[in-house]
Amino acid sequence: MKVYANQLDNHLNSRGLAPVVLVSGDEPLQMAECCDAIRAHAQRQGYLGREVLYVETGFDWGQLMEEANALSLFAEQRILELRLPNAKPGTQGAKALQAYCAAPAPDTILLITMSKLESAATKSKWYKSLDSAGLVVQVWPIERQQLPRWIEQRMGKLGLRAGANVAEILADRVEGNLLAASQEIEKLRLLYGEGMLQAEQLLDAVADSARYDVFGLVDVALLGDAPRVAKMLQGLRGEGEEPVLILWALAREVRTMLNIAYAARQGGVSDSLLGRHRIWDKRKMAVRAALQRHNYSHWVQMLEQCAQIDRIVKGQARGNPWDELVALTMRIAGVNLPRAAGH
Repeated sequence: MKVYANQLDNHLNSRGLAPVVLVSGDEPLQMAECCDAIRAHAQRQGYLGREVLYVETGFDWGQLMEEANALSLFAEQRILELRLPNAKPGTQGAKALQAYCAAPAPDTILLITMSKLESAATKSKWYKSLDSAGLVVQVWPIERQQLPRWIEQRMGKLGLRAGANVAEILADRVEGNLLAASQEIEKLRLLYGEGMLQAEQLLDAVADSARYDVFGLVDVALLGDAPRVAKMLQGLRGEGEEPVLILWALAREVRTMLNIAYAARQGGVSDSLLGRHRIWDKRKMAVRAALQRHNYSHWVQMLEQCAQIDRIVKGQARGNPWDELVALTMRIAGVNLPRAAGH
């Protein structure tokens, strides 16, 4: 039987555990929390023992049945964990999984973890045997539009309530990294305790965590503060920040500005237009300043500049990524630096 990660708790409470459970996905935090929930539920049912098998190069799949049979000799109920680095058990692994599912070991919960299943894998005999014998938990990344709601729910579990724009601000800063989001929320709980959390508190807490901030760099560039842009980039480089992360934040902002500039050609830059592009109130001044400074064609050129920097970072084009990042951020701020020949 297949369930999604957000359905797991309800399923365990209403239907209990199956003898075989597969947890599959590429999102580390959700994967870990699903496995924790399964272990906790199993322990409450008396499964107190635990053995872990790691499927690495040269792994003997016979160990699976050996461990299962060995565990059955003991009165204690146990969890047997089988950890695969990917979703490809191979020929021997497929046979072993099918054989186990045909006759699961008594007093044992087999918990299997692997990376995201491709479509072809879900049609395989080994997968179908797992699905038939037990429970399949599929973990999917939280999409950007769903992330603020996830953050609000996460905060609620810790007694925090998100004030205006809090969830959106945090979502912008942790998109694609739920572990970082969870850590930030826990830090906010320690700093401010339970209750309503305002955007100013969030921004202060984030500012305290690093001397220089990639997202702060973006806003300073939009505002047109060229001297501070240069100082922040120097600080980020000195702290060992990776150019690819800075480029990611800048390219995302340039795309957003390009889309707003395109839409604004019809009716101007209105609050409703900025709202549709998830520009929260405290950023509107910076965004408006940048849109007054650059027209649509300028943003197109800057997006092309981002693509060129991406090629440099990947070693597909010649150039110094830091020099190019300086040129791009200064250009966003309204200062055009001379470009190297060939750019």
